[in-house]
Amino acid sequence: MSTLEFRNLWVRFGSGRSAFDAVRGIDLIVPSGKIVGLVGESGSGKSTIARTAVGLSEPHHGSILLDGVDVAHAKGSTGRVRQRIQMVFQDPYSCLDPRMSIGSSIKEALDVTERRKRREPGTYPSTSRAARNARIGELLTMVELDSTMAHSFPGTLSGGQRQRVALARALAAEPDVLLADEITSALDVSVQGTVLNLLLDLQQHLSLTVLFISHNLAVVSRVCDEIAVMNRGEIVERGPAAQVIEHPKDSYTQELVRAIPQIGVPLFGKEEIEQ
Repeated sequence: MSTLEFRNLWVRFGSGRSAFDAVRGIDLIVPSGKIVGLVGESGSGKSTIARTAVGLSEPHHGSILLDGVDVAHAKGSTGRVRQRIQMVFQDPYSCLDPRMSIGSSIKEALDVTERRKRREPGTYPSTSRAARNARIGELLTMVELDSTMAHSFPGTLSGGQRQRVALARALAAEPDVLLADEITSALDVSVQGTVLNLLLDLQQHLSLTVLFISHNLAVVSRVCDEIAVMNRGEIVERGPAAQVIEHPKDSYTQELVRAIPQIGVPLFGKEEIEQ
């Protein structure tokens, strides 16, 4: 298990007068073996934090620490440390090559993992084709898919199945930290619960540290140990999930909590309906 920490993180896009700070001075700790929810509306900077952690965006200032190692500008051996952080995106179809079978996509991740291990101290023997195929089947089974789906292509799968494949591909890298970025928002409501339960099972079974990103506070409150609320590039509130939900302090958090649907309570008041 590993701890992921963001220290005074700033992410800037553009330059000169057009420069825009999407993330401003973020301090956030994702403790080892915990699920921390990062919640806020679209454009608040949530996904930018995750993309910066895996190297898809560059920080303007600050540090990103994985077990004390700064991977914010990772290269060489530090870059290999960063590979222990894996990300699952909102749209699983966009991160799966439609021309490659599911098995081939997972094999790519396995190959990268093998190369990383060979550069680490100690000896790591090459994996045979049979062993690699067996591992692909094992990963698919782990995300509750039939191992025969290794021969299928992304276009033949449902959204929920593609998201599970994306999870399997991320797990092929043997991560210590998983970044789940809006992984249920593109799925039907009937499928969302299944994927969330799967994530919880995997987190416990593999002892993963998880940063769970969502605009949906109801979903975040269901799966997370702690919650950090983000608004306009800054974290405005954080704490244990129950505390943030039951006793929100910031006015923005209070608005998010009021927006959580409740059984027997109308989504809109009578005055709003009549307007």
